[in-house]
Order: sequence, then C-alpha cells, then structure tokens
Amino acid sequence: MAHNILESKRGIIFGALDENSIAWKVAEKAHEEGARFVLTNSPIALRKKDIFELAKKTNSQVIGTDITEISELEDLFDESMQMLGGKIDFILHSVGMSPNVRKNIPYVELDYDYLQKTLDVSAISLHKVLSVAKKLDAINEWGSVVTLSYIAAQKTFSSYSDMAHAKAMLESIVRQFGYHYGVSNKVRINSISQSPTRTTAGTGVSGFNAFFNYADAMSPLGNADSNSCADLCITMFSDYTRMITMQNIYNDGGFSAMGISNKLIEQYINGGVGEN
Repeated sequence: MAHNILESKRGIIFGALDENSIAWKVAEKAHEEGARFVLTNSPIALRKKDIFELAKKTNSQVIGTDITEISELEDLFDESMQMLGGKIDFILHSVGMSPNVRKNIPYVELDYDYLQKTLDVSAISLHKVLSVAKKLDAINEWGSVVTLSYIAAQKTFSSYSDMAHAKAMLESIVRQFGYHYGVSNKVRINSISQSPTRTTAGTGVSGFNAFFNYADAMSPLGNADSNSCADLCITMFSDYTRMITMQNIYNDGGFSAMGISNKLIEQYINGGVGEN
C-alpha cells in the first residue's frame, strides 16, 4: 500500500536494466509513492530496451549516461533538473561491473586494467556522481543518496574477486563524502548491504547459488529479496530518515550478525561434513 511518502520529490535512478534489477523495483515503488524521476543507464545497457518499458510504466524519462564520464554526468544533471523542474531530492546508485568476474579470471591473477575498470564503474563512479552534483548544486538540502553494497566489503567471499575491493571503496566514499556533503548542504549519503539477490549482475558471480543458499540458511529471517531492498531505499529517500547518513545498513535478514545457525549445523551433521 502506497502512502505518498515521496510526494513532490524528484530523483535520478541509476542502473535499472530489467525487471530483475533492484533499481527497477525501486523505480516502481518510487512512482507509487508519488516521486518523479529520471532513469539512466549506460548506452550499452539501453540497447536491451527494457528500461523504456519501465519509463512508460512510471511516466519517467530515460537518459543514457556513461557514469564514469564527468561531462556526461554534468549533462545528466542539467537535463534532469530541466525535465523535473528543479533540484534533485534523491539518487539511487545501483551500479556494479567487473570484467575480471565476467571472464572468470582467478583473483590471484587479476588483470589490472580490468581492476581499474571495476573500481571506476562500481565505486569511483559514486564519487563522480556526488562531485558533479555538488558542483552544480543539484541536490536539495536534506536530499538522500543511496548506493548498494554487499558484505564482501568486510568479509572474504572467494569468488567475489575484485568486486569486494570495489564495495569496500564504495562504503568508504559513502562515509567520506557523507561528511563533506552533510556539512555543506545537509545531503545524506548511505549504503545498503543487501543479501545475495537474483539480479542479472548478481547471478553472474561464480558460485552464486552457493552464496544465496548459504546466506539463506544462515540468516534468521532468510534472505532479503529485491522488493525488501526497494522498500528500504524508499524509506531512505523519505523525510522519515533525514538524520541518517554515512551508514552502511544491512538488509540481509540478520546474516551479518551471525556466526553459524542451527540449520547449518544440522546440514553439516547430516551430511557428515567435518565429522571424524
């Protein structure tokens, strides 16, 4: 049930690829809650064309943007403010990509050019978005920026590879830029550390099903799905959370606080794993 908690708010949503995307769910819910926004993704991603169906459904516009290019971000903010009739109130940064992961290159043999691309797209892009927004004074006071992270920023997941470095950097940018933007403009910046989620990007990680099933068995509430993450994003965009900034919020069913669960203990015992 919608409560219009984003009524009159304007935003930019990065990263909606298809209906499996968290950004897609966020856009649907933001529309239900009364927000107006621009959808954006890379020109290559726009070739999939699904985003235009979402735009029609949510009465929004689509602007293709290379999130790593400052000039394109400047154009995005200028055009968005013109289309929406004013400054931005919220931004979703739902962007991540690793050529090393896509090509199954072992972590200890990383291609460093690919690593730089991973960091630029998946983490440094957030800094670029915020820097451009600040320079253009594009975000209203008490505006909210949310980016999506994963617990591999703190713990080792063997096949997550250089994306773990990107997520760690991403969370650091949240804290650092959150301070500066908070002092100057009262803009709040937070990350959401989400459960393994069956998105197009997520399922591309080697061993994803093991990630998913393990987290689900470990978490007291089970894995948080994309709709749950979208609900949290909407809450973070709203005025109800206006004093929360520089935080990494775990939307993971309790996984991040666990050591081991009875369900996993039983699986290990029944499977004979580790038994003498």
